[in-house]
Amino acid sequence: MRQLKNVEQEQIGVQKWQWSSLYQHEDWLAIWIGFIIIGMGYLSVITEKFSWGAVKIPKWGGEGNVRFIELFNLGETSRALWTNTLITFVIFVLLFGIGYKLQGGEGKKFLKAFTGLFILALIVSFVSAQVVMKKYLEYAFWALAIGIVISNTVGTPNWLKPALKTEFYIKTGLVVMGAEVLFSNINKFGFYGLGIAWLVTPVVIIFIWLLGTKVLKIENKPMVMIIAAATSVCGTSAAIAAAAASKGKKNDLSFAVGISLIFTVVMMVTMPLFIKFIHMDPLIGGAWIGGTVDSTGAVVLAGEALGGIGGQAASLVKMIQNILIGFIAFAIAIFFAKHVENNQLGSKQVGLSQIWISFPKFILGFLSASLIFSFIIQPTYGKETADAIISTLGSFKTWAFCLAFTSIGLESNLRDMKEQFQGGKPVALYVIGQTFNLILTLFVAWLLLSGKIFPIPQLVA
Repeated sequence: MRQLKNVEQEQIGVQKWQWSSLYQHEDWLAIWIGFIIIGMGYLSVITEKFSWGAVKIPKWGGEGNVRFIELFNLGETSRALWTNTLITFVIFVLLFGIGYKLQGGEGKKFLKAFTGLFILALIVSFVSAQVVMKKYLEYAFWALAIGIVISNTVGTPNWLKPALKTEFYIKTGLVVMGAEVLFSNINKFGFYGLGIAWLVTPVVIIFIWLLGTKVLKIENKPMVMIIAAATSVCGTSAAIAAAAASKGKKNDLSFAVGISLIFTVVMMVTMPLFIKFIHMDPLIGGAWIGGTVDSTGAVVLAGEALGGIGGQAASLVKMIQNILIGFIAFAIAIFFAKHVENNQLGSKQVGLSQIWISFPKFILGFLSASLIFSFIIQPTYGKETADAIISTLGSFKTWAFCLAFTSIGLESNLRDMKEQFQGGKPVALYVIGQTFNLILTLFVAWLLLSGKIFPIPQLVA
């Protein structure tokens, strides 16, 4: 009996606490690296003596934007761009290289591999900065596309593989992202935003989970949860957090992000047209867009098509909804540790220590960053300074996620990805789930903002 208990504990992963985990475990390293980046962004803005933001490729092509040749002609724009690119490379290769080394990897191999990966991510950044590409498709699409083309044609070279640390980049990016999830956004739309964003979101997640696991009987439970989070919260970012929390596979995340991006483009174009066609109140229409369109950038564009009021409503609902990312990831991690993983092992009870072992520690970093910026940085330095720091950190987050999606593409095999479709069930899950999300969000938005029951909030156009 004692032997059986020991075997069960070993399967579940119960271990004695080791201080070395703080500097050898990927989750903890992601937190430390994330906060080093946050500290760099903070000092860059507060002291005004450093410029440590990651490089941003300027939007090019089209009237009023930088010409492509200007990015390479050694002019002022070009020199600044490539200087910042070199600084970004040095910062990332040092931070992730040290993290890789602490986990037992070989530094020289990582340096060579990361250089290749960074160049590919840089190509992705240039492609996605083109004015037309930037309007309709996010960098995540191009990162996946370029990586998949390479991996399924010439094949991903072995020397590049040491740098394909997808989860490491994702977790670090999420810690940095925590800084931009501010609780002060709740005050801007108050009760209405909370009702639309926080009431609908958990209902949609539960609906999609039950639909996928009980009705469609999809065996890949992490994929169901990733699709649920992507549909109900904010697409790519929520999918990334859910994948890390549920320990989903790279193919699961790739599929969920891919289908989310496709539907985001469709909804971004069609929803404003439909709202105008039926003469829906822009306030209700904007809130509807904010609660259903997956990408924050797409929400802003679609909302602005409705005018000032519609644009504000859409942005505020999405920002309030984004605050849920950390809490959703936290809940998913607990749920999977206590119920999904536990059931797979055939155990009836899971103790707190077992949950702690399975719990993704990077989520603590995300929540800590959110709380620090919400209740310390913004109240102390003011909104303008906090926004400047967050803007600086946003470029680091984008680069971390770009590296992650490029890595996913390079590790993706199209033949293996066919198995993810399971007879088209995941596609049906997303379509049905998003339809339910659209109907429920519209109903709640009308209930709160039509003036039939509650007073209409006054937003300044």
